[in-house]
Amino acid sequence: MEYVYAAMLLHRAGKEISEAAVKKVLEAGGITVDDAKVRALCASLQSVNIDEAIKNAIFASAPAPAAGHAEEKKEKKEEKKEEKKDDGAAAAGLGALFG
Repeated sequence: MEYVYAAMLLHRAGKEISEAAVKKVLEAGGITVDDAKVRALCASLQSVNIDEAIKNAIFASAPAPAAGHAEEKKEKKEEKKEEKKDDGAAAAGLGALFG
């Protein structure tokens, strides 16, 4: 995962994502670098539009609104109304005790 993070950091900084640059970022972070992983990452990112991939990933991970969300709100409102009615009845009963 740190290899991808290094590439993202370079992209965010506006730098070229090259094997040497990724290796340098990882080494600066104190990570032992696997050259094969760096080569594979750089090769796989050559044909990727990173900005577009990030945009699509954000929308793909956003939760979809629940279908029954409006029903839940309505039920909660009804429950609160019932609780208020019960509180009123309890208060009236207490008032009768103390005259």
